Amino acid sequence: MVQRKKNDPTVCCGDDACGEPVTGIARKRRLVAVSASGVLVLTGLLTQWTAIGSDAMRVGLYLGAIIAGGWFIFPKAVRAARRLAPDMNLLMTVAVLGAALIGEWSEAAMVVFLFGLAELLEAFSVNRARHAIRSLMALAPETALVRRGGVFQEVPVADVAVGEIIMVKSGVRVPLDGDIMVGASSVNQAPITGESMPVEKSVGDRVFAGAINGEGSLDVRVTKPASDSTLAKIIHLVEEAQEQKAPSQRFVDQFAKYYTPIVMVLALLVFLLPPLVGGYDWTTWFYRALVLLVIACPCALVISTPVSVVSGLTAMARRGVLIKGGALLETVGKLRALAVDKTGTITEGRPQVMSVRSVNGMTEPEIVHVAAAINIHSDHPVARAVVDYAVATDVAFSRGEQYRSRPGSGAEAVVDDHHYFVGNHRLTHELAVCSEDTERILAEIEQLGQSVVVVGHKPHDDCPGEVLGVIAVGDKIRSHAAAAIRFVHAAGIKRVTMLSGDNQRTVDKIAGEVGIDEALGDLLPSDKIAHVRRMLAEYRYVGMVGDGVNDAPAMAAASIGIAMGAAGSDTAIETADIALMEDDLGKVAETIHLGRRTLRIIQFNIAFAIIIKIIFLALAIAGYATLWLAIVADTGATLVVIANALRLLRPARKY
Repeated sequence: MVQRKKNDPTVCCGDDACGEPVTGIARKRRLVAVSASGVLVLTGLLTQWTAIGSDAMRVGLYLGAIIAGGWFIFPKAVRAARRLAPDMNLLMTVAVLGAALIGEWSEAAMVVFLFGLAELLEAFSVNRARHAIRSLMALAPETALVRRGGVFQEVPVADVAVGEIIMVKSGVRVPLDGDIMVGASSVNQAPITGESMPVEKSVGDRVFAGAINGEGSLDVRVTKPASDSTLAKIIHLVEEAQEQKAPSQRFVDQFAKYYTPIVMVLALLVFLLPPLVGGYDWTTWFYRALVLLVIACPCALVISTPVSVVSGLTAMARRGVLIKGGALLETVGKLRALAVDKTGTITEGRPQVMSVRSVNGMTEPEIVHVAAAINIHSDHPVARAVVDYAVATDVAFSRGEQYRSRPGSGAEAVVDDHHYFVGNHRLTHELAVCSEDTERILAEIEQLGQSVVVVGHKPHDDCPGEVLGVIAVGDKIRSHAAAAIRFVHAAGIKRVTMLSGDNQRTVDKIAGEVGIDEALGDLLPSDKIAHVRRMLAEYRYVGMVGDGVNDAPAMAAASIGIAMGAAGSDTAIETADIALMEDDLGKVAETIHLGRRTLRIIQFNIAFAIIIKIIFLALAIAGYATLWLAIVADTGATLVVIANALRLLRPARKY
């Protein structure tokens, strides 16, 4: 949430409007007070217009309206005066007292009522923007059916331990994160990932707290306590994000810090100079000074950025996109270029072995045996594909010894007392083992858009090294990747560059199929960082899309790091600036589009608030504005910027 220190002089129209949300009881009390103030003002005006009752009665009605509407304003004004930190509450209080002193009781009462009404509406508006996040807390059930002693018992979710088995009946919400042990069902996990359609789940699949089970009954082994579930992390991260001020908000805060005392001095000069220098009427210029104070209250200006940021963060969280702060949301709106990883971003990230080619007489099972023994140490998608293939084809293997990774190239280990390596095309050149026959085989595989895993003897004192075989690994391009890249361009991104450790031929082929502007292959992690920095120098604001783990250095170097498919992945959620809970590249375009909308709305709100103030300040000094008009203008401007910001909560643009 957007946090501010208690009694911060920059708080717009009260601490609660832009800071902590008003509690239910406080909101009811305020509603009653403002309503009472309004009724008393209206009654006083009716008696005045109809000439019913005495002047003393009308003054009593207006005084009652001032007390009813000002009981939560005046104490803040007193505290501000004691601290010598004038704020909007003090401005309003001075204006009300001044109006009362010159006998303008109706205007004083109307100022208090309208100011209190504006505060109430602001608090309601910000509360509405936050409501979607707070409602997430109610998504997960408070109890779970846990198997204990051979029977299922209903217990509080906080008492369920990791490893216990819970039953999730059809049609109910999943209480805790876990893996399915028994059963199959379609699960609606839109609150977590933003997916519009239910996902088919079966044994071994993960489910998240807050998701809605479909027609099947599931037995789920709990993998995280309630306090550490994916849903809990989402709530925590969004609340933290709302605490971080955006650049526009910091500008407004600094502006208000100096603006308020300047206005107080200006009002004093308006009151004193014309009568002292020009001999004008004191009462007239005192009234104009009071009007100036009311008009000068920058409520609309100060509320403009916080409510926009909260609305933007909330809107994206509801769509399965976590943005870690208002500053990042504004940066997203400024992105001009995007760097993307290949595996798991453009492709599905589930590579499969397509073929095994022998180079120097080694049999296919022997090649797979060596490759699996080394790759069992790695969690890279290509390495996992090789290990899975070995298991599927019944090739026996054990873990290689003396394993050593070669980042960006491959790995090496001792298998069956021999030194072997596995790696990409670059590694064969680094080890000087790439013969003409090997080069021809690699070229044939790469022309098909497939990755290569070269298996061979590692050069050492007793062996010059040689390539023994090549494993071709293919990864399917995501069905929506081409459309997503088009949408990214449509959202205003000038250039999309693919950065991959895979060979250049493969990345060129994939980039051509999906419409990526530039493809760079054979990159080490350090190369990716260098290219991101090059893009930053050219475009200034650059996003990097990856899996949040392997691409963490490049993501950190970019203006914004975006992790794909972060649901259930603690590392991805923690390392990225933006976490896409679903494996949907189209969410990147949606996020950029919303970032641009948020930036435009903030810029409009700030400009609108300042222009309105300038116009009405001039009218006040010239004597064309009354206290009534002043407060109506201030309240109206505030409501305009709030309504404009709340447009961000509307359904997202469909791509």
